[in-house]
Amino acid sequence: MRSVWRGAISFGLVTIGVRLYTATEEHDFRFHQVHREDGGRIRYKRVCQVCGEEVAYADIAKGYELDDGRVVVLEAEDLDKLPLNTDHAIDVLEFVPVEEVDPIYFQKSYYLEPDKAATRPYVLLRTALERSGQLAVVKITIRQRETLAMLRARDDLLVMHTMLWPDEVRKPDFEFLGADVEVRPQELKMASSLVDSMAGSFDPDEFSDDYTEAMQKVIAAKAEGAELPERPEVEEAGEVIDLMTALERSVEQAKSARGGKSAARKPAAKKAASSGSSGSSGSSRKPPAKKKAKPA
Repeated sequence: MRSVWRGAISFGLVTIGVRLYTATEEHDFRFHQVHREDGGRIRYKRVCQVCGEEVAYADIAKGYELDDGRVVVLEAEDLDKLPLNTDHAIDVLEFVPVEEVDPIYFQKSYYLEPDKAATRPYVLLRTALERSGQLAVVKITIRQRETLAMLRARDDLLVMHTMLWPDEVRKPDFEFLGADVEVRPQELKMASSLVDSMAGSFDPDEFSDDYTEAMQKVIAAKAEGAELPERPEVEEAGEVIDLMTALERSVEQAKSARGGKSAARKPAAKKAASSGSSGSSGSSRKPPAKKKAKPA
């Protein structure tokens, strides 16, 4: 991985040199705009709206349009004079309980790697966060943009989540929010039962990206000139039932599905137990998932 930022965490009088690495990547399909007739890529020219001439990239500047229509042109040296601290520092402002932070504010995630000389204070801060169950509220400037962020302990690392400012989170404005909706006690009881029957431990590896798999099949078929896979038929909704009946049937289906999962796990558990008696540790780990080959 290549670091995208280098600086230091300022934790009281302690300074911890770190590097930032992007923690996530999206495995989405990137489509190009092409000419349907010959597959040629479509290119766009940068043309000035005023003079109509094509503009070289070196001659393009940043512009901000004011309410009266005037455009303020900003050069790189103008941005260097921003009246804020752009030092490569992650300033710890305070520590807050995890449950007090709404995930809606989280924006992007980064791994933090300590400099060799900063490993000990890095581990110290990570361990302190882990034991306290708290997050560190910090400020950081990345690419001349100051942002709020959170530091948390994850496994053996410190992870930073950049955050939106409060005025960047839109306020919901829906008619039903002002309505007085009555929920009957028996419905709430049945809904709680449904939640309990579907409860489990979150393991992201148990879920599959059906869209990616389906798109890979379509692209592979088109590349080979083969017949495209059929879209699965959607079952009809059937009869209209009331909320209470729908909840009751949902609970029954959930319990039935859970029973099937438990039965499927029994042989594996039995096998693990027998292997443990032969001198193994008795633990059974899920084999690593094979990487999916992407079509050319």
